[in-house]
Amino acid sequence: MIKTIRLLTVGLLIVTMALVGCAAAASDTANEHVIHATGTGNVIGTPDRAQVTFSVQTENTDVKSAQAENARKMTVVHDALIATGIPEEGLKTTGYNIYPVYEDSTGLLNPKIKTYHVTNSLTVTLHNVSQTGEVIDTAVANGINQADSIQFMLSDEQSQVLRTEALKEAVSRARQDADTVSAAMGTTITGVQSADTGSGYVPIVFQNYALDSAGMKSAAVSTPIQSGDITVSATVTITYTIS
Repeated sequence: MIKTIRLLTVGLLIVTMALVGCAAAASDTANEHVIHATGTGNVIGTPDRAQVTFSVQTENTDVKSAQAENARKMTVVHDALIATGIPEEGLKTTGYNIYPVYEDSTGLLNPKIKTYHVTNSLTVTLHNVSQTGEVIDTAVANGINQADSIQFMLSDEQSQVLRTEALKEAVSRARQDADTVSAAMGTTITGVQSADTGSGYVPIVFQNYALDSAGMKSAAVSTPIQSGDITVSATVTITYTIS
């Protein structure tokens, strides 16, 4: 009985190993009959969205006075921007900070506060990129005294249109490479086994752009702001079957 069980066990092991070997062989065979090709596509587009971030910074020996002055100035800026036609949802507070400035002469063990700085940051989202210069001028003329960033980007709709074009270009280049390799090996592409895609773009960002309060308040024309172009890139990796 024990001998019979041992024989059955050995038999099962042999069958199992044979099946694993067949599966591995089939997998190896499948892998030997494919070509992997990667293609990249780049499409240049014009930004149709802009975000301008700037701040009102106030300073006072009394923290409440610094806060009150800051709130008053930011309210003036807010109302002036709304008056230019920017919708309420296009304005967003993106930072608020209060920090003390200490006397240089005092020691670390006995610090003395010299003054308080209050900074309130506002981000304006524009659907009309050409309005960027006007918005900066309006904000500065009404109390903005700290520049943070200007960012040019694509709307979801524009991004999708350019992404589709970039992906088509990437697929075309991947297929051209696969055809070249297949022809060189004397094989024929018979189909597609799998495909992986990726895409994206980098917004155009200007950090800490220059502000000239005196010049802007008296300027007769809007500050010229050029957005430049954005490149949307897409990459596709395709596995082609061959025979």
